[in-house]
Amino acid sequence: KEFMERRAYGGTMRLGAWQATVKKETIAWEAYEKYNGFIDKSRGLTSERHRHRYEFNDKYAKQFEEKGMVIAARSVVENLVEIIELPQNLHPFYLGTQGHPEYKSRPLSPHPIFLEFITSCINHSIGKSS
Repeated sequence: KEFMERRAYGGTMRLGAWQATVKKETIAWEAYEKYNGFIDKSRGLTSERHRHRYEFNDKYAKQFEEKGMVIAARSVVENLVEIIELPQNLHPFYLGTQGHPEYKSRPLSPHPIFLEFITSCINHSIGKSS
């Protein structure tokens, strides 16, 4: 019980739901806004489930950002990188997340990131920019 309360599962495993703040004017923001994925839109907060051991090494954040990568979301508690993406002028849809959107998807209620990806694919195939 103590380990569950502290979320200390042994090693570096990060499990469960974690809140993150999403940066405006990103693909992630558009997805969460368009498909009601925020738990508090005024603060840009969302919550995603996790099950992983590895994190983005912040030591390299500046180098990646200088080359165009955007850190689109960070965790509320530890300021860890949650979502990265490339601007749409570099790639139509390039987004990576530490969370597992498939854990929150249901057959008739897909996760906002999946919906935004499908929308981007459709728009790209018919020659529209999103």
